[in-house]
Amino acid sequence: MDQGKITVLIVDDHPLMCQALRAVLEKESDIEVVGEVGDGASALALAEKLRPDVVIMDISLPGMDGVEVTRQLRMVSPDTAVLALTVHDDDATIAEVLLAGALGYLTKGVFDVEVVRAVRTVAAGDMVLSRPIGRSLLRHVPRYRPPRLSLDSGEVLTPRELEVLRLVACGLPNSDIATTLGLSVRTVKGYLTAIFSKLGVGSRTEAVAFCLQKGIISMDDIR
Repeated sequence: MDQGKITVLIVDDHPLMCQALRAVLEKESDIEVVGEVGDGASALALAEKLRPDVVIMDISLPGMDGVEVTRQLRMVSPDTAVLALTVHDDDATIAEVLLAGALGYLTKGVFDVEVVRAVRTVAAGDMVLSRPIGRSLLRHVPRYRPPRLSLDSGEVLTPRELEVLRLVACGLPNSDIATTLGLSVRTVKGYLTAIFSKLGVGSRTEAVAFCLQKGIISMDDIR
């Protein structure tokens, strides 16, 4: 494996999908596909051996489904980022995959450039979701002011912090959050630092998963 490239393992039980993804990714000079497998058990074994930077994960797999594979992958190769790529776009599946530890969620049918961008994004440790999932929220957030929210710890999330959280859940980078809310990128980073501290988490993905689990945000907020 080329140490300077983003290494990718493709997990999908449809050979044509694997071939299509490989063809798209191997056009990029900074990405290397290191393997393809069609079932969950093989995915875990190969991921543990190769420790790829990114696993592109289908959800419907024979035997162990992609949600459980994602959950176990966090233990066998914790530095590997999971990018779910699936036909499923229902709330329950999206929430399950994110809570299992996936860093990205795309629906099949996205354009080639979106897959490439998503691989680079999750490899860098940032979250990414398909555009349709976040599009509705972007239309409503500028005019929506949520109430203050008290946490079990006694900490309080402010309305602005909740707005930032919902945009994070849509997969927006700090620059887009800043543009949407009329803030500077530095201010957005400050809000994220405060949010992580109040929630007791260390990353954007953990923050979104925590808030989905606790009902602070819902999939209706994201869609």
